[in-house]
Amino acid sequence: MSDYHSAYDLVSAVKPAGPVFCQRPHAVRAAARWFRENFPGRCLYAVKANPSPWVITILAEEGYSFDVASLDEARRVRALAPEAMLGFMHPVKAYEAIREAYFDLGIRTFSLDSLSELQKIMAATDNAQDLTLCVRLRVSSELSKVSLGAKFGAGPDEASILLAAVRQKAERLGICFHVGSQAMHPGAFAAAMDLAERAIVEAGVIVDILDVGGGFPAPYPGYMAPPLEDYVAMITARFGELLVASNCELWCEPGRALSAESMSLVVRVEARRGHELYINDGVYGALFDAGQLGWTYPVRLLRPRINPSETGFSFYGPTCDDYDHMKGPFYLPSDTGVGDYIEIGNIGAYGAAMATRFNGFGAFEEFLVEDAPMLTAYGRMAQLPVPFTQTEENNA
Repeated sequence: MSDYHSAYDLVSAVKPAGPVFCQRPHAVRAAARWFRENFPGRCLYAVKANPSPWVITILAEEGYSFDVASLDEARRVRALAPEAMLGFMHPVKAYEAIREAYFDLGIRTFSLDSLSELQKIMAATDNAQDLTLCVRLRVSSELSKVSLGAKFGAGPDEASILLAAVRQKAERLGICFHVGSQAMHPGAFAAAMDLAERAIVEAGVIVDILDVGGGFPAPYPGYMAPPLEDYVAMITARFGELLVASNCELWCEPGRALSAESMSLVVRVEARRGHELYINDGVYGALFDAGQLGWTYPVRLLRPRINPSETGFSFYGPTCDDYDHMKGPFYLPSDTGVGDYIEIGNIGAYGAAMATRFNGFGAFEEFLVEDAPMLTAYGRMAQLPVPFTQTEENNA
């Protein structure tokens, strides 16, 4: 794999005909070290955000544990990080998956949100006595951009009963939740922790672990949340007030926040019709969030000289499907046209992980680049984002 200083250098040398991922391992390491140095507890990386082997390897080197949601993810992480702690944090699992996870992959931590899942876990592990079982609560996602509160989680009427039942079976009892992806206010975590405390008190149990899940925001245009320090400060302060034992552990499960800045995508314009650009990747590739969730990623034109006048464009992807549309607006020089290359930044989370081969598209080249992410939540660039149309020549 070739190594370039920037995406601009890459397209100047390679002139790729297809879409290209630019990998930034240094961005993963920087994010990992920030959480390790600032979050006062254990961090489990949510593998679903980006299961690339190089991401997993770096996080294992940084001492991370891993949140896996499937047997395939568990096998992948165990092969790459044989000594890491893995938590099987999907609340509904196949019996066979639990059994292999426990007996073959050494997983001892499982989440659940029902009595039937508890029974399944106990049966699949032959009533193991060394389990860490985390009861997932249903909490609000109203302060987050993407809700994760409908599918999983024990409600207020179920939580205390389930906690009491799990306490009888687990060596260590945990309570976990997910406030939703891209939580825009630290108060989302405080409100969820209030619900957790209420459930603990009603159940009358001792809890060994409080897992606040994911939701830590990554920076995107229009989605600039408060600094991550504010989230950690809120969680730390509320945790100190909780009615839990002094040796209760605090966990979190960042996914997007650790991987978003690790990759960008370079696409080529194949056609222009008014303010619509037809590019060679789209919703069925790495741009699912841009199409289905209206994500406006940072973008910049990779051209030696740029027109200072900007236009808000929408994108169409390469497939024959009308749904392959990303409305944006994505602000680029007004004269952007056929043959131009565009870098789409901060696509390391749910970019490559969501790509399909629909309509015969979806093949990507990958290259290493050394420059900084286009937007970052770590360091001074969080306050001074790179202008989206600034070229690498201008940066030099």
